[in-house]
Amino acid sequence: MKRSFRFAAVCLLVLSIPSRGDSPPRVRTADLVSETVKNNPERVFYEAAVQAARAELSAAGRLPQPEVHGSAGSKRSRDFQSGLSGEGVAWSVGVTQTFEWPGRLSLRKAIANQDVELAGLGYQRFVQALGNRVRLLALTLAGSQERAEVAAQVANRLHELRETLLQRDPAGITPILEVRILEATELTLRKRSAEARLSEDSARVELNLLRGQPAGAEINVEPAMPTLGEIPPVTVLLASAETNNFDLRSRAAELRQQGFRIDLARNERWPAFTIGPQFSEENSLGQDRLAGVAVSFPLPLWKNPAKNVAAAQARQLQAEALLAMGHRDVERRVVNALHNWQARKTELENWKPDAVEQFRSASELADRHFRLGAVPATTYVEIQRQYFEAVETLLNTRREALESVLDLEQLTGMDLSHSLPGTP
Repeated sequence: MKRSFRFAAVCLLVLSIPSRGDSPPRVRTADLVSETVKNNPERVFYEAAVQAARAELSAAGRLPQPEVHGSAGSKRSRDFQSGLSGEGVAWSVGVTQTFEWPGRLSLRKAIANQDVELAGLGYQRFVQALGNRVRLLALTLAGSQERAEVAAQVANRLHELRETLLQRDPAGITPILEVRILEATELTLRKRSAEARLSEDSARVELNLLRGQPAGAEINVEPAMPTLGEIPPVTVLLASAETNNFDLRSRAAELRQQGFRIDLARNERWPAFTIGPQFSEENSLGQDRLAGVAVSFPLPLWKNPAKNVAAAQARQLQAEALLAMGHRDVERRVVNALHNWQARKTELENWKPDAVEQFRSASELADRHFRLGAVPATTYVEIQRQYFEAVETLLNTRREALESVLDLEQLTGMDLSHSLPGTP
């Protein structure tokens, strides 16, 4: 009785252990993007940059801290007329505050405001680029898995058929050549399958690291069929890029910031001044007290404010040139990405919805008839190869179309998700 109970307990324990071959549940691409943006370790860097810029903005609008100064010592006095002499303590104390020239604090605050805007744009650019990278990696991972499975399936089919032909002890030159053709095609497909597995592993490792998971963690992406939508015309895309492109917005903010720096350089031609109350007392022959106001300011004997203004104006010209170059570069990239998308969309529209299924059926049909001797080896091998290459071509076209639309989203700031192939 006890042995039966132990045997049942062991069976239940074994059945409760998950199989190592069990694949993890499939994850939607949108969920992967949300998880990655939330858990990506690099996100902390950009958040800290925004916090640092805000802290500097808070400090830029404040006056310098007041300063307290004092002195103490001994004083000895002697009156030569009366012959009297005496000694005592002498001390002084004062508080001073430095005041900037009018308008200087507001200019520094305006410059710090641009730093906050630049840090915010950097964070937004990072989040969008990270999400786009995850979507591309998810499609690459799913496509590599499918490509590897198809290549291995066809290679296994060729291997089984080659083993069958060898068991028949073929005679003559034709059967021997057919075996060699099958063997060469099998080796080629094995290599293609291995390359697809390497691509799958590379995408999985990068995706895991981006979402803050161990590099070797298993992940199974839910495959999704493409949804071909309409992209706005190039004029709309360019207009949106002018307003929403992160690079152009950053360079425009830098240009505005440089204008404030010119105004600040002109304002700094007038020095700041320090003012505050002062009190001193001296005790020797008598007691002397002094109360007043101390004022100080630097003498710009060796400082050349005109050079600082000229340097700031030169940097402004550089910022204007960079902004103009950025406009041309963004326009070029938008037009190229649109042309790429249109070309890939045309390619995808030429594919019938069941094209891959028809190639798979043809490969199975060729396999059956080749075994019966009704199909020559060249036709059989060509059908098997075309089946794999059709799947590979379709997956590559989807990925290239996705890259084009993601580039357009990054460049224009528009939401074109309805046009993305391979997104749920």
